[in-house]
Amino acid sequence: MIGVDLGRHALKSVLLQRKGENRFGITHFACRRLAGPVDTAEALSGELRALFKDMGGGAKLCAVAVSSPDALIRIIEQPQTPTQLLREALRLNGMAYLNQDCRRWVLDCAELASAESVSGGAGGKAKYLVGGAPRDEVARVDDAFSKAGQHIGWLPLAPISILNAFEFACREAFQNGAFFLVDIGHMTSTLMVGMKGELVLVRSIDCGGSLVLETLRSLTGEPHEAVLQALESEDELMVENTRMALGILAREISSSIGFFESNHEANIDRIYVSGAPAKSPAILKVLGEEVERPCTAWSAVARCEVGVAQARIPAFEASALDLHVACGAAAEALEAL
Repeated sequence: MIGVDLGRHALKSVLLQRKGENRFGITHFACRRLAGPVDTAEALSGELRALFKDMGGGAKLCAVAVSSPDALIRIIEQPQTPTQLLREALRLNGMAYLNQDCRRWVLDCAELASAESVSGGAGGKAKYLVGGAPRDEVARVDDAFSKAGQHIGWLPLAPISILNAFEFACREAFQNGAFFLVDIGHMTSTLMVGMKGELVLVRSIDCGGSLVLETLRSLTGEPHEAVLQALESEDELMVENTRMALGILAREISSSIGFFESNHEANIDRIYVSGAPAKSPAILKVLGEEVERPCTAWSAVARCEVGVAQARIPAFEASALDLHVACGAAAEALEAL
């Protein structure tokens, strides 16, 4: 299965193979930074062809995770309803269910609750995860992949693929306690809180890695490369500047932790961080100090047997923390087959 992370500023892909009941291997990968906006199916198909050429290998189907500023992700409670019926009800009556008109969105939903209803009795309410993207954007993506010679079999939203990747790579932490995921994207960050395999809270905030870097650059007047170099050398002034730059993100994380812990008999002991800033030990350290909990980078490919060509091993190791979304999309699709 090819997993593709269709980001707004970069494209990433992996070729994931099931090798046994609990064995998976990764044989090919690619990361391609976009020079500018890719607004048409023709332009996107050209970038995809270049991505797949860089990756090598091939598969009949793709699982494509979409990052969209207009994506919709909600957790709702409703009387237990077949998902096909609920999906149609959401589309036709989005204002009642989601407080927005969803007729121009492609929507899907899945029950999150266990077999036991939320209210504990027959006919009680259940929790549903609702996700959607604008219909014209979905059509553009589908057209681009067709032009690139690939067929889309699964089309999840990127934050959901992060959750799937965490379940795939860190199954014990996912199933046995409370967990907090932070995915720091280019422009936005996604916060997800769950407990014993169930997603409890999902939020998107307008604070990404680019804002952190731009804040550091404006505070110091130094170019990005010099900022990062000073930060990793633990320059005292740069560390304090980083503390200021991470202020919005740290406050939102702390607020979400407080909300979760006040409503559940569980504590958040660790923050699992993904995205480019997770590669920086200094950023993880400062963020951990601000939220008063250790912040840890995690790898979506930790469970995989690496079969990448020997010459590409260094590049794979450097890119491993960039492959969460693509790996999560491919893993979920493979496990669904």
